Amino acid sequence: MKRVDHRIGDQRVEGIPVPPGSMDRGPVEFDSRVARRQGDILSIASTEVVTAPPTTTIIGAIKIMNSYGFRRLPIADAGTNRLLGFVTCVDIVDFLGGGIRHNLVRKKYEGNILAAINAEIREIMSTKLISAPDTASVDEALRIMYERNVGGLPIVDERSRIKAIVTEEDFVEVVRNTDIDTTVSDYMSPNVVTAPASMSIEKTSRMIVQKGFRRLPIIQDGILTGIITASDIMKYMASGEAFSKIITGDIREVMEQPIKSLIKRSLIMTDPRTRLKDAANLMVEKDVGSLPVMEGGSMVGIITERDFLRALAEHRGVAR
Repeated sequence: MKRVDHRIGDQRVEGIPVPPGSMDRGPVEFDSRVARRQGDILSIASTEVVTAPPTTTIIGAIKIMNSYGFRRLPIADAGTNRLLGFVTCVDIVDFLGGGIRHNLVRKKYEGNILAAINAEIREIMSTKLISAPDTASVDEALRIMYERNVGGLPIVDERSRIKAIVTEEDFVEVVRNTDIDTTVSDYMSPNVVTAPASMSIEKTSRMIVQKGFRRLPIIQDGILTGIITASDIMKYMASGEAFSKIITGDIREVMEQPIKSLIKRSLIMTDPRTRLKDAANLMVEKDVGSLPVMEGGSMVGIITERDFLRALAEHRGVAR
């Protein structure tokens, strides 16, 4: 395994382990992998895990997450690769202005956002670890994620060294290859919380963090125009003109922009009668984490990766 130095401005983040081939991940051949390792969680988990040491700066971690398109980043000891913590894009949004972690910026760094983002990632990472042993079965990992309501589960060996990670996205892939006799209407969330297109990025960030949302449908003039995720907000804050303003202390201007300015991709939708397997296939092919459910031109619900995990847990009999 090689190590890559990430340079952010004049700063170099050293010692970020990058597994061979992790920059060019081809399509996952699920069926062939299961055939080789039937019942083993490593048959669906990603074993090419990028980690960061706890001394990585916060902005360094953000750059790594943006570079790989990660929503979560394991924090591990640089020498032993022992899992120490986890940081998610929601944690980053929380830190940059969405919630309790932003108090670190205000109190410890007296509002100096440049000093704050150059603090070590250990300051905001979660140390309440939920993991599974590398001997776990697919059903055991599925049960842990279902019961503990986590979107990603590190797989560790007997010395707590991280070996792989399995996510809700991986289980959407499983649903795609499983004959579950049900439709989107059986698992979608019918009561959808939305945000107006004119809402500021700051208020949207707080809503995501405080309400525990991973994504928010955006409505303009009664019409669904897009879906914003915590990842979208993190990417916006860590790139281009927005980042330039943040590091010069002008974060207020960045946070006051309307949330509609972050909508970059077309909506991928489904309807209530779509087979769950077909909806999973659509999500995998379009690389989206949720689908608005439309009927008669109106949004009647939303189905997310979490809903697919729940459906699979019930189908396989691991949900209690």
